[in-house]
Amino acid sequence: MTRDVRAAVFRPDDERIDEAVELLESLGADPVPDPMLAVEPTDATPDAADYVVMTSKTGVELVAADGWDPGAATLVAIGERTARAMREVGWDVDIIPEEYSSTGLVEALADDVGGARVEVARSDHGSDVLTDGLADAGAKVNETVLYRLVRPEGSGDSAELAAGGDLDAALFTSSLTVDHFLDAAAEQGVRDEAIAGLNDAAVGTIGEPTRETTEERGIAVDVVPETATFEALATAVVEAAAPTYHE
Repeated sequence: MTRDVRAAVFRPDDERIDEAVELLESLGADPVPDPMLAVEPTDATPDAADYVVMTSKTGVELVAADGWDPGAATLVAIGERTARAMREVGWDVDIIPEEYSSTGLVEALADDVGGARVEVARSDHGSDVLTDGLADAGAKVNETVLYRLVRPEGSGDSAELAAGGDLDAALFTSSLTVDHFLDAAAEQGVRDEAIAGLNDAAVGTIGEPTRETTEERGIAVDVVPETATFEALATAVVEAAAPTYHE
């Protein structure tokens, strides 16, 4: 007798975790929602610039609610989800990279931003790959932190499951979700056991930076989808996990 893939997902406790649960259920999995990120706004808004880079739907919604106006700036979205949010608040999106990542943004902008003012508006845990890459391309880069990402109180149920060998899969969408998962496991006194449990499960990450962080923490990564979307991640991880268990 087999059971559904029990898959832990760590997206923020908003519509993203709801969408993740719905998607995993549609794939025949048994989701374990354990949000590892909560948003604390800083009330900052982007500075005026030639290019403004938005890296999340959350950032777009925060600055739009504050009445920020992009003016004549060239607007850049890290991916389609962010671009949809920008269009919904009435902004025209000028550039979306082929690869939805910091590396993809640098590749999309490097040939055009020499001498230009580039504003990067994002969370407090953005990758240096983006800002350093744009600076190396000759841009005058300014970073505005729109919000901080913290670990919600009460998170960590999935760490106990992993430590007990009761997870078949885990889906990490950022380096911070990895660290917050391990922090929660440490608080419960099961960090080593949780790592061991994940190493017996199918672990997927979005993007190479998240894979690198995960593996540096001692967790083997089985899946990094070519397309940096949660749907691609979930589909690949559930498929990878499906043959690995029997009851």
